[in-house]
Amino acid sequence: MTTLITPDALAEWLASDEPPLVFDVQFRLSAPGHQANPTGAELYASAHLPGAHFLDVDTNLAGPPGPHGRHPMPDLDHLQRRLRAAGLDDGRPVVVYDEGNGLGAARAWWLLSYCGLADVRVLDGGLSVWRTAGHAVTNHLPEVAESGDVTLRPGALPLLDADGAAALAQRGLLLDARTPERFAGLSEPIDAVAGHIPGAHNAPMGDYVQPDGRLADRETLHGYFAAKGAFTHPEVGAYCGSGITAAHLALALRQIGIIAPVYVGSWSEWIADPARPIATGAAVTDQ
Repeated sequence: MTTLITPDALAEWLASDEPPLVFDVQFRLSAPGHQANPTGAELYASAHLPGAHFLDVDTNLAGPPGPHGRHPMPDLDHLQRRLRAAGLDDGRPVVVYDEGNGLGAARAWWLLSYCGLADVRVLDGGLSVWRTAGHAVTNHLPEVAESGDVTLRPGALPLLDADGAAALAQRGLLLDARTPERFAGLSEPIDAVAGHIPGAHNAPMGDYVQPDGRLADRETLHGYFAAKGAFTHPEVGAYCGSGITAAHLALALRQIGIIAPVYVGSWSEWIADPARPIATGAAVTDQ
């Protein structure tokens, strides 16, 4: 089953007798102490898919920032209440989308899948591609007839902690989804320390995303990640600055059949412990 869905396929599904529940996860990544302008909630209030409910990356899909990173795992009881309030029942398919960059949608896809939801799709290209395809948007809030009964069952996808990420970087392939400048330690606009986890390889998000925000096609993804060594290493893992872009990397890898554990705390957790080693310089040679 593909994790991606096109605007036309989603529109047809929404008009069927058994439509999915849609969540808007529009999100702008910002530095600590700075609020994105506009916020995801403001973007949602301005325009969203008819019937879509809003999920906030910072408050629904992540816990408060701290020693475990800028976007640590959320309180799953809180998330379950939010999903039930939107009317989500066990077994109902879910489609998630954001404004088009894929970040919020990928985090929602990964987290909901980790929590045991069996059918979570991502609108490839998000709201931007939906509008380009000629489909309607609204600013009206959806009504909920009654609360849902969804039960979250965490553990359906593998996770990495700091020790696990360090070990995987040595025995397998740990991919860092940040820009080459951040990976090399030449620039760090968000976190307090620059560099990367020793042994990691760089796989910048921009390398496998099309200009309109859609993921590259499977053939292109296969070739790109094969060149990184994804099919010659026993394990492949993903991390980034705070676990958001890492989920997008995991989504890209899923398209070519690789289930990559995500280091949720990522670089922002890694550097919270000054005893952890830091590497700088250009990406290691791909294998």
